Amino acid sequence: MTKPGQRRTLIVAALAVSAALPFVLTEYEATLASFTGIAAIAALGLVLLTGVSGQTSFGHATFVGLAAYTTAWMSRYGGWSPVAGLPAGLAIAGGTAFLLGLITSRISGHYLPLATIAWCASFFYLFGILPGLGGYNGFGEIPPLFPGISTGTAAALIGVILIAVTILAANLLTSRTGRAMRALAQSRIMAESVGIDTARLARSTFVLAALLAGLAGWLFAHVQRYVSPAPFGLSASIEYVFMVVIGGVSQLGGAIVGAAIVVLLRDQLNDLLPRLLGSSGNFETVAFSLAVIASLQYAPRGIAPAATSLWRSGNRLLNRPPPAKLGLPRDVSWPGLARPSTTTPPPTLERAAAHARSLPVRPKPPRGSLILQTTALEKRFGGLIAARSIDLAVHAGEIVALIGPNGAGKSTTFNLCSGALAPTAGSIRLLDQPIQGQGARAIARRGLARTFQHVKLLPEATVLDNIALGGHLRARAGFVRSMLRLDRTEEAALLQTACFQAGRVGLTDVLNAPAGTLPLGRQRLVEIARGLCLDPSIFLLDEPAAGLRLQEKQALAELLRALRDEGMAILLVEHDMDFVMDLADRIAVMDFGEKIADGPPGQIQDDPVVREAYLGGVA
Repeated sequence: MTKPGQRRTLIVAALAVSAALPFVLTEYEATLASFTGIAAIAALGLVLLTGVSGQTSFGHATFVGLAAYTTAWMSRYGGWSPVAGLPAGLAIAGGTAFLLGLITSRISGHYLPLATIAWCASFFYLFGILPGLGGYNGFGEIPPLFPGISTGTAAALIGVILIAVTILAANLLTSRTGRAMRALAQSRIMAESVGIDTARLARSTFVLAALLAGLAGWLFAHVQRYVSPAPFGLSASIEYVFMVVIGGVSQLGGAIVGAAIVVLLRDQLNDLLPRLLGSSGNFETVAFSLAVIASLQYAPRGIAPAATSLWRSGNRLLNRPPPAKLGLPRDVSWPGLARPSTTTPPPTLERAAAHARSLPVRPKPPRGSLILQTTALEKRFGGLIAARSIDLAVHAGEIVALIGPNGAGKSTTFNLCSGALAPTAGSIRLLDQPIQGQGARAIARRGLARTFQHVKLLPEATVLDNIALGGHLRARAGFVRSMLRLDRTEEAALLQTACFQAGRVGLTDVLNAPAGTLPLGRQRLVEIARGLCLDPSIFLLDEPAAGLRLQEKQALAELLRALRDEGMAILLVEHDMDFVMDLADRIAVMDFGEKIADGPPGQIQDDPVVREAYLGGVA
């Protein structure tokens, strides 16, 4: 785990290396270092886009080219300073990405990479045929970054820019926005359920990646001092993908490692392979493909993560502290607080009060007031009726259980109430406001939290970060504040709230463990704690006791009773009849998509329809 002192040491060391470049590198080596840094900046954007948010792009070089051509044309023909070309290039690259993102942010599966290939090919030909851009031969005589700047100094400047961009990206990933970006890749349904606007976030991430590519394009134009369509075509975009795959698509350090490997290999292979094979051609592409195949075979997560894992294993054997792992959410430090570890208890909310403001708290509805009501609710999937004429009511300070055999329509009813599905007919009211047809995000904003029948977590993120994801709507920091670390007070409040909710469900001993390593029962507890971070008025729990041991079930029941006593409304689906009968204030029974009974546990147990049609079959 990276401490503040270790992070500062790492940054100072990187800056010192950059400052030394003009004095230790030949002009040729400095040129290679410059192009490695430029490629790494562009690849960082692809890590954020693909490795973090799960959006595959084979058109990344397009945005490098847009910024490169913009600044090159302005400085070559318009007489503008290269410095003026930076905001112009970023505006063109970012604006184009925004327009493309309006189309692609909702595309998923194999359609998204196909769309990126299409626009990459289109822009490649536009660069070659638009008047004033020099055709496919391009144009040169582009001014350098600064008059009289040496190759070594340019390499040092690019190194400093790369360090700054990496720090900003690392800050982003250790924030509310970074957690939301990771949720895009894992489960958009879950992300929407905690109030994340997934379409907008995907578009914003896409624009951010394009801006980093644009920054790389600006540097490329003034270092190369010549632009043509070739460095910005589909093959160049594939090279960026190679960089992050070889280096490690999930880590910021992977972009730097991958860029260095690809740039240096390409330089060597361009001379070596034609001599070995006796003919010229794009043989380096074949070599890169083989390198990717080997990487996927022996280091499937990339070289940087594999090297970090080996280093950590060696340190554990030598009983030394682990090294920094750049860009992962568990490596963040809180302002004035130590990040909780597996060996020290987390700081209490009282201690956090001196460092973090309180998060917004939702007004509690009066006890006994109607929170959720469905009337004649129906859902059809073609000719299949999954739910028919469902009338259901849940009040503040009440636990209602929805029971029934598999396929009875319970999860469908949950999905209708939470906005994951739109009803075919009927109405749903939450806090006396109609919500039928509204999306999960809008309903979460109104105070409804939920868990899922099949657990939906960020498996590689820590338990703490998974829980903090539930507080997304209770904070406001976005991309800029997160990257500049202006969100630390708010972030500390979020993490402290997550610690508190983790303690309520008995997870304080695993706060820093990856959520995917926990047994299924404890993963369900992570989901419950995440939902509590939303500060809901009503909590929908889908089989919360599944996978829990007896003592854990008893602790969960005590927690749910405490939440009920605080005035929260709870609607749960559960197959454990002992758990339900001992906990619920009222039980609704479903069978074949219809509600067949509704009443207190004793009445349900004595109901002859329930006895004959259902209860004995699942108890």
